[in-house]
Order: sequence, then C-alpha cells, then structure tokens
Amino acid sequence: MTPDKIKKMMDACYLAKRIRDMLPKLPDGVAPSYIQYLDIIRKLELEGIQVKVSDISNALEIPRPGVTKTVKEMEEKGYLKKLSSEGDGRVTVITITEKGEKLSDKFDRQYYGELSKYMDSISDADADGMIQTIQSFYQIIREMRIDLE
Repeated sequence: MTPDKIKKMMDACYLAKRIRDMLPKLPDGVAPSYIQYLDIIRKLELEGIQVKVSDISNALEIPRPGVTKTVKEMEEKGYLKKLSSEGDGRVTVITITEKGEKLSDKFDRQYYGELSKYMDSISDADADGMIQTIQSFYQIIREMRIDLE
C-alpha cells in the first residue's frame, strides 16, 4: 500500500469522526461512551452473559480501569446498577436500569432506526467491508504504536 493510500484512509477516519460528531446531542452529563456501553451490555445479556466490567473491557478493547470508572459514573447517574452474581456473591454483575434503557432507546435504537431509512445507497457488503477495514486498520495502528513506543 502506498503512503498516499494510507493518508486517504486516515482522512476517511477523520470524516468518520466528523460523522460521529454530528450525532444528536446527548443530555447534559451523558458521554457518548455511555451509549456504547449500554449497547454492549444489552448485546452480551442477549447472549445470556451476566455482564462484568471485564466483559465490557474485552468487548470494547479498553483497559479495565477506564471501564470501571465509566461504569461507576453511569451507576451514579442512574443508568446502570451493580448486583452480586447469583452464582458467586464475590462477582459483581452490571445491568441496565429503566433510565438507561430509555437513554439507549432514544439515542441508539430510535436514531439508528430512522437513519437506516436513508442508507439504501450503501450495500450491506460495502458496510461490512468498511467495518472490516477500519477494524484491521485499528489493529495495525494499535500494534505499531506499541512497537514504536
């Protein structure tokens, strides 16, 4: 791959960030990561997983201390609650509260549901290719960064 192509990929990532910046304004005190955490928790619960900080950390490839901090903030604001696991009281399970469900519904399902009506010009195959490319690009940059430090 040529350096010019790599620059164009970086420029596309910048555009992707600009797209994210155009998402609907979140309520005061709500970080964009809250929506992502709610989405991950819901997906894991649908797989029958009792969600722990480590599960969120692994799914998002984010260090556990950062996840712990965000989960604590979300719990303090009423979007999540922590419970002791039924199987092992030493394990803390994270669940979404009704307030968290409402936030997720409004800023995830409703918005993306509405947006999907306008995405006919992008095929599923193109979207899958974009997703795969960005994930691969991220992994390469992440590994290279580690090697250069």
